[in-house]
Amino acid sequence: MRTAVFSTKPYDRRFLAEANENQHEITFLDVRLTPETASIAAEYPAVCVFVNDVVNRGVIEELGEGNVELIALRSAGFNNVDLEAAEGEGITVARVPAYSPHAVAEHALALILTLNRRTNRAYNRVREANFSLDGLLGFDLHGKTVGVIGTGKIGIVFARIMAGIGCNVLAYDPYPSDEAKQTVEYTSLKELFRASDIIALHCPLTPETHHLIDREALQQMKDGVMLINTSRGGLIDTQAVIEGLKSEKVGFLGLDVYEEEEDLFFQDLSNRVIQDDVFMRLLTFPNVVITGHQGFFTKEALENIAATTIGNLTAFETGEGPLHEVTTERVA
Repeated sequence: MRTAVFSTKPYDRRFLAEANENQHEITFLDVRLTPETASIAAEYPAVCVFVNDVVNRGVIEELGEGNVELIALRSAGFNNVDLEAAEGEGITVARVPAYSPHAVAEHALALILTLNRRTNRAYNRVREANFSLDGLLGFDLHGKTVGVIGTGKIGIVFARIMAGIGCNVLAYDPYPSDEAKQTVEYTSLKELFRASDIIALHCPLTPETHHLIDREALQQMKDGVMLINTSRGGLIDTQAVIEGLKSEKVGFLGLDVYEEEEDLFFQDLSNRVIQDDVFMRLLTFPNVVITGHQGFFTKEALENIAATTIGNLTAFETGEGPLHEVTTERVA
């Protein structure tokens, strides 16, 4: 199946090519899918996109005019896709429902440990022969209360990790999981905000969860709370969190995602002036750690993403094997 793969990096080419084994005719494209680049996909039966590609109504209509039949996502999240528009154009949307929950959950732990023990700052000090411990004081994670918002596959793995450290784990999810109940205590969102020393977001971005962490939510939290987001940037009202950092309501902030990341992440901007003033303001805080959407970035996860993506192409083309389809009615 002829497929145009947008937003490709060297690691995408490597893992997709290995999984493909010449089954499909794949064209790797460096550019993102946007209204300006959608015409490139004309006459390709399938396009393969990533989290920061633009797949809105206008793009989908152009894809439909170009006879695209399948949009294959290299991600679990699909908030960047207008599903109604895709259905209207008769375009199937498929995703990678699970690739490595351990990868993202472990990265969330890495952010927590870095923020708490200031390992990023300690590393830089030691390289300059500064062995002072002033300003590096942390706290024991054991015995602290961790709030997990979202108990899907990643949330459950993260909860188990934190329980293994000796934390008391609370959780909120509108659809409680029997599996998660073995590790967490489900509670209301309000109680989770009130009781948690650390709050980690592991839920999808939907109209209901957009800016879930806003000024009102922050007011309900403990002073000095640690916030961790490895899910989607839009879950957090960034301006509200900046105000929280300034007032010290937010004591620590760990982000692997950012709501305006599409013009920043997955590219080298080290020789450019970054124009996003909000993002640059975040970088001024000593108690903020930001990584560039790398939570998924493990060998195992990339192998699984590639294998499932190629599997979706094959299943769509042949009608055989699982097709992880996403529609307005169901998510596979």
